[in-house]
Amino acid sequence: MYNVAIVGASGYTGGELLRMLLNHSEVEVNDITSRKYDGTPAHKIHPHIRDSGLVFKNKQPNELDADIIFTATPHGASMKIVPDLLETGAKVIDLSGDYRYRDTKVYEKWYGLEHTSDIKGVYGLPEIYRDEIKKADLVGNPGCFPTGAILSSYPLVDNDLVDRIVIDSKTGVSGAGVNPSSTTHYPNIADNVNPYKISSHRHVSEIQQELHGFEDVKVSFTPHLVPVIRGIQTTSHSFLKEEHSDITPDELRKFYEKTYGKEYFIKLMDDGEIPHLSSVRGSNFVHIGGFEIDDTGRIVMLSCIDNLVRGASGQAIQNMNIMLGLDETTGLNHFGLNP
Repeated sequence: MYNVAIVGASGYTGGELLRMLLNHSEVEVNDITSRKYDGTPAHKIHPHIRDSGLVFKNKQPNELDADIIFTATPHGASMKIVPDLLETGAKVIDLSGDYRYRDTKVYEKWYGLEHTSDIKGVYGLPEIYRDEIKKADLVGNPGCFPTGAILSSYPLVDNDLVDRIVIDSKTGVSGAGVNPSSTTHYPNIADNVNPYKISSHRHVSEIQQELHGFEDVKVSFTPHLVPVIRGIQTTSHSFLKEEHSDITPDELRKFYEKTYGKEYFIKLMDDGEIPHLSSVRGSNFVHIGGFEIDDTGRIVMLSCIDNLVRGASGQAIQNMNIMLGLDETTGLNHFGLNP
C-alpha cells in the first residue's frame, strides 16, 4: 500500500482526488493540507467525503511522509514547494501550470510569473508520454483545455496531415475553480454562452507546445463558458496540407485507430455518432468523434472530457498509477454518469 498526500486539497481538484483515491485499492491517503482550513474535517469542505477520518493540516513540505504527493496549488505556488517535496523522496504530480513547459520563458510570457525552479517535469499526457512518465519523479499534469484539444488533434500532426488547427472549446463552470466571482455568478451564466480571452487564453501555449510547436502547425484557440457544471466539449477545425487533400474520412479514422486503438481511456465514436458531455461526466474517459472532411479540406474532430477528472484529478491518478508501476486503470475504470 502506497501513502499519498494532497497539498492544497480544499478545491474542486482536491475533492476529486479524494473521491477517487479513497476508492483506490493500492493507496492510502494519509495527509491533506490547507493553511486556510487547518484542523477542519474533510467533510466540512467536501460534503460528499464523509467518514474518511481525514482532517486538513497546515503542514510544511518536510513534514509529509508519502510515496506520492499531489500539489493542487495555484500557479506560481507549486514551484516554491515542489523542490522541497522531492527532497523527501516522494514522487510529485503537480496540477498547476508550473511544470508543464519545456521552455520556462513561454510559461513566464503567458502566466506573468517568474519561473524560479530549475527542475524539469515530464508532461503528463499518458497516451503520448507514457514511457517518460514511468521513469519520472515529477509530472506536470496537463491543463483541462489542452487535454481534450491535444488528444483530439494529435494523430493529425503526428502524421503530418495538417498545417493549421482552429480549436473551439465549451467548458463547464467548475473549470473556474471553487471561489465564486461575477463571471461564474448563476444569473450571468444561465441561458448564456460566454466566450472569453478569445485570442489570448494561456492554455493556447500549452496546446501549441504539444501540437508541434509554433512553427510546424499553427494553432488558434478560443474558449467559451457554458451553463453546465462539468465537462469540456472541443471542436477542432484542421486544414489539410495540399499533398493530403485527397484523404478520405475512412483513411482519417485509420490514423486515429492506429494511435489510440489500444488506449483504454480513449473511445472513438462510430460514424455519425457525436461525443456528449453527459457520457463522460465523472469518468476519466475521452470520447472522440467527427472524422468528417468538407469540400474545403477542413477536418472536423470533436472530443469530450470531464474537466475535473480527465482534465485534472483523474489524469493525475492515471499518471500516479504509471509512476508506481500499477495497472493504469486502477481506481479509474468506472464509466460516466448518464443522465
